[in-house]
Amino acid sequence: MTLDDLKATCVLCEKCGLHAQRTQVVFGVGDAQADILFVGEGPGKEEDAKGLPFVGAAGQLLDLYLDAFDWSRSTVYIANIVKCRPPNNRDPLPEEVEACLPWLEQQIKLIAPKLIVCLGRIAASVLIKPDFRITREHGQWFDRDGIPIIATLHPAALLRDPRRKVDSFEDFKIIQARHIELTQHE
Repeated sequence: MTLDDLKATCVLCEKCGLHAQRTQVVFGVGDAQADILFVGEGPGKEEDAKGLPFVGAAGQLLDLYLDAFDWSRSTVYIANIVKCRPPNNRDPLPEEVEACLPWLEQQIKLIAPKLIVCLGRIAASVLIKPDFRITREHGQWFDRDGIPIIATLHPAALLRDPRRKVDSFEDFKIIQARHIELTQHE
């Protein structure tokens, strides 16, 4: 199975109520063999309209961070926990996460990233541990089935509190250092 095969199946998904109001499934974007997988919580209004993750203001900020570390949307992979937009950009409900998580698990398996980066508390609480505290635990490495995983602040949170951009930039330095370390041993 390829990512394209998985996407073709995913766009037909009706496992939870989110499918009822979606414009498009927001499956993911980037290099199918990316070293780094970035995972957010779910699509917003602009992402739902365009069918791509992180295309609004938060996505523009994410692009700046990627550019600063010589990465791009074509060299990493960007996905979300849920593939359909929750109403009013609310947090995904546990049953929505449960219904959608198998899609992300398959993406992880097919991409086989060297690193996973959770963008925000929701992604970290699903992929790292349920009681993850983003303000205290961002920038720390964990292990997820043999894959190093880390969380940083969600770009939307940085737009609300620009003082935290420094914290996120430091996290990206940590991510870059680990990426360099892992790719030098190939």
